[in-house]
Amino acid sequence: MTTKDRIKILILDDEKQFTEELHGFFKDSDFESFEANSAAEGRKILSIVEIDLLILDVRLPGVSGLDILKEVKVQYPSMEVIIISAHGDMDTVIKAIRLGAFDYLRKPFRFLDIQIAIERTQKYLQLQRKLKQMEEKNSLISKTLEERIDRKLIGVSPQIREVFDQAIIAANYPDANVLITGESGTGKENIARIIHFSSLRKDHLFCAVNSSAITETLLESEFFGHKKGSFTGAITDKMGFFEVCNQGTLFLDEIADMPLNLQAKILRAAEEKVITRVGDTSPIRTDFRIISATNQEINNRVDSRTFRLDLLHRLNTLHIHIPALRERPEDIKPLLLHFVDVYATKFNKPAIQVSDEVVETLLSYDFPGNVRELRNMTERAIILCKTNTLGVGDFPVVHQKVEAPVQNGEPVNLKTLEINMIRKALQNCKYNLQIAADSLGIHRDALSRKMKKYNINLTVNQD
Repeated sequence: MTTKDRIKILILDDEKQFTEELHGFFKDSDFESFEANSAAEGRKILSIVEIDLLILDVRLPGVSGLDILKEVKVQYPSMEVIIISAHGDMDTVIKAIRLGAFDYLRKPFRFLDIQIAIERTQKYLQLQRKLKQMEEKNSLISKTLEERIDRKLIGVSPQIREVFDQAIIAANYPDANVLITGESGTGKENIARIIHFSSLRKDHLFCAVNSSAITETLLESEFFGHKKGSFTGAITDKMGFFEVCNQGTLFLDEIADMPLNLQAKILRAAEEKVITRVGDTSPIRTDFRIISATNQEINNRVDSRTFRLDLLHRLNTLHIHIPALRERPEDIKPLLLHFVDVYATKFNKPAIQVSDEVVETLLSYDFPGNVRELRNMTERAIILCKTNTLGVGDFPVVHQKVEAPVQNGEPVNLKTLEINMIRKALQNCKYNLQIAADSLGIHRDALSRKMKKYNINLTVNQD
């Protein structure tokens, strides 16, 4: 057992001989002990060492041990306390237990007695630690926030911690619009939800809209609402996204794909917080925050005049960029273990282990589909595995990695590599878009956008 894993015990008693003897007893055990002979010494140790168990005398110079007990249970609620005394009575025992003491021993006692009491406490502490580990599992957000957003944020890297810190800063400014950028599959909506549900707007609606998924003829009606009879099919009055999100958050995903004719109206609504339903003349004031996201280089869209610069400035008050998974490899293992736990539970395959070779192999993989790809390949591995240990063979996508060819000693650029990967995936599956997207770990829509971006045509179409 390492020093980090050992139970840390503080013995606080005014009898120096007693603390020395007990400290000597623990010296060759699995416990790490500290001794103090006054309340001041005890408080100093508690302030610099994460103590698991306090052995506390009821009577200390100038202070009652019960007062110390009350104090430490407030400041260190997870620390357990065993009360000891040579002058104990039933009232003292009852008070100590009510104040949170785990056990009570009367002096003189045998070392065996304290050993048994500590072992009972140790089992409890280990259970508490295990429960805490099960709950946290490298999650950067609290259990309460996880329940609110119905998602987790797993990671240990400095990059993802910085993203989380930026999200919390954004949450503290509930009127500031936020632009979230990052490759497909990095978890942009997760960050948007963290911002919303950590802000003062958390008790109001979070409405997620895919800007590229709405039929162009209905865009204005969907965002601004419409009046009954304003067009064929408008049989009732309808509230639009801006009105529905009053006091809440409107999350605009794939913002770079928004049609240019709608951008000017979005800009005006974002600036004035006043909208007018289609077919109506009465302005409606609404208070909303916009969080937008894109996996594209939106500045290139501005340069090509397909995205308005003034709208970008309005949406980009705060900017959060999520690095690709390959740029933060420290997060691969905790994410993998999290997904294994999720899908092993979902598919009733308990006690699934992961071989070290899997982690090593995944660390050398580029993950073009990022966290979404890792989740998909883990789900597939859990479904298809025939033993309780996942091996490299359970992650066939890893072997589809395309190595960058070398020209004159230099690798080709990332754009060329991505084009080659898409073309190879299409060829391998006889140009079936859905299968190709699955093999790349991305959505079919994302694959279609990339093909359009790189002017990749389907030579054979069997989809």
